[in-house]
Amino acid sequence: MLNESIQDKIKSALTALTRARDLKPRWGQRQMIAEVANALGDPEGPGFLAIEAGTGTGKTIAYTIAALPVAQARSKKLIIATATVALQEQLVFKDLPEIKRHSGINFSYQLAKGRGRYLCLYKLDQLSQGVTDQPILSMYPDELELPENGEAERTYDAMLRAVSDDSWDGDLDAWPEVLDVGLARSITTDHGQCLGRRCPHITGCSFFRAREGLEEADIIVTNHDLVLSDFRLGGGRILPPPEDGFYIFDEGHQLAEKCINQFACFSRSGRTLNNLAEAQQWLDNKREFLLENDVRSETLSVLSANITDLLQVSRDTYALCWDALGQSMDGRSDLRFSFGRVPDELRDASVVLRDLWALHSQKLSPLLGLVEILVEEADADHRDTWESSLNDLQVIAARAEGQFALWDSYARSSDDATMPWARWIKHYGDESSIECYASPIYARDILAEQVWQRVAGAVMTSATLTALGSFEHLMQQTGMPANTKLARVESPFESSRGRFVVPAMDTDPSQPAAHSEELIALFPELLESHRGTLVLFSSKRQLQELVEALLTRFKSRLLVQGQMSKAEILQEHRRRIDAGKSSIIFGLASFAEGVDLPGDYCSHVIIAKLPFAAPDDPIDAAHAELLEAAGRNPFMELTVPSASLRLLQACGRLLRTETDEGVITLLDRRVVTKRYGRAILDALPRYNFDIQH
Repeated sequence: MLNESIQDKIKSALTALTRARDLKPRWGQRQMIAEVANALGDPEGPGFLAIEAGTGTGKTIAYTIAALPVAQARSKKLIIATATVALQEQLVFKDLPEIKRHSGINFSYQLAKGRGRYLCLYKLDQLSQGVTDQPILSMYPDELELPENGEAERTYDAMLRAVSDDSWDGDLDAWPEVLDVGLARSITTDHGQCLGRRCPHITGCSFFRAREGLEEADIIVTNHDLVLSDFRLGGGRILPPPEDGFYIFDEGHQLAEKCINQFACFSRSGRTLNNLAEAQQWLDNKREFLLENDVRSETLSVLSANITDLLQVSRDTYALCWDALGQSMDGRSDLRFSFGRVPDELRDASVVLRDLWALHSQKLSPLLGLVEILVEEADADHRDTWESSLNDLQVIAARAEGQFALWDSYARSSDDATMPWARWIKHYGDESSIECYASPIYARDILAEQVWQRVAGAVMTSATLTALGSFEHLMQQTGMPANTKLARVESPFESSRGRFVVPAMDTDPSQPAAHSEELIALFPELLESHRGTLVLFSSKRQLQELVEALLTRFKSRLLVQGQMSKAEILQEHRRRIDAGKSSIIFGLASFAEGVDLPGDYCSHVIIAKLPFAAPDDPIDAAHAELLEAAGRNPFMELTVPSASLRLLQACGRLLRTETDEGVITLLDRRVVTKRYGRAILDALPRYNFDIQH
């Protein structure tokens, strides 16, 4: 049973907070507080909770008020991980300050983000000085396209001034302008490239300054990717040791997908061969300089010979991939290997390539160690040269690590019985564009081993955790312990204020061309009926078809994903509605969740079709293949539950406050005509349903 003193602290905090903010006590929020506190605080409790809390529950207050006193009593950290930057910022700049101010609980909190979200002063310094004689190797050389017309140089100068006069702390999310992707990548670093304590800018480093005090903070707000990255590095490298933390995974429905992405591997032929040639050129250019500083000639010769071997074997291996793609019977540009098993000849080549990359890393290690020492011992005149050399070697080593992971997976492709992987290759027209992929199919085994078995306790929450009204899909995806407590908290908003319409139609999305034509005919009337409308598409092609057909009539009202950033679209949409005008957003999956448009901002959500996953997604296809081999039905076990979850998220864009009302229009008759449709409809909130015939 939960300790009485902790119970009293939680009750007192909730009472003080609701009075100070003049909030109405909500039964669902109290229920969630009790569930979280009992799961984490009861010595006989499970230590794990998955709780679906509908929109308006007040999740952040509930899990913070409940978990923080438990964490403090047991000398644990509370790590709150979200999937989006928007929720992290809401927690750090709004929710936690208010809880601290009004709850009576004394605590400290800090935001933790990865290196890639912060300016690298070392890189900015090099770029602003126009360093060209000792170029820093890039982890992504063929993707680094900087803006033209001097925009990059102007941004570099502005950033340098802002950092120098302390008007900006180096957090890229706080930079006042939207940054070009290539530009942002040019001024950021990662674990593999960072010089760490050897960097001349360590005292002013934005990333390390942001981490100061992390060990003393009671609450650490971070993101799923950083948590998973820390666990992958062994735990306790960036965040506190897992055993010392209670973890709250908000937006938890995204955790499994984030995990799969974190552990996936990738290699591109053209980039790999260019990187190897670049590494050889670097060695050639630095050879005399390195020999003068006591680097052994044998070390450089072995490295050079290894690169020559890697170039040849890589070409041969990619040629095998090209042949395999050419033998594809249907002329497709991609090829997924059945059950993840690559052909014997490619697997044998992968073994050789893996071993060469392992040797490459092994031979780089002593050179890296020596250069690290030389950086620390160098005088002022030579330190810059050694720092640049160390940075380049770290990039070369990080590239080798990524290549080893990919080819090791291909080499082990016949040994996947315990943890199956998907493997596939594709191209974009020629041998230089071949891409090789490997990805775990299930996140559950990784999460069980890396996370659930190590943390002190964990809560997973979201407004959408269940699929088809059950937690079964979530448990299969995430592998949470069997004794995990499962709970649902209904939204306090009246779902009957929303009307769910399925119009009478002659076509459905199984006839793509005809379906788009019918949507073109229906949309003018649908788009005229409300001032604030959000239209959600599952197909980019269909979105473009509708834009082309309707642009002349609705040009002044349309805001289309891809033409502006998501933030800019939402800002402009709100501005138009505030001015009394109409506004229509056309968006894809990223607009189906994490978008908060209450009241008139969104009184009509139009869903073009049921959000089934793309049929050619290689990971889903590999998963389905495994289910079929076991005599199971992948469509009913995987595809339909996933679509149900996505539909719930999309519908959740409508009712955002207690007074909201409006319409959801689903332009897909399969929800009525197919036998799985009833299960999908039954899983929705109790809207006023209008199924037209």
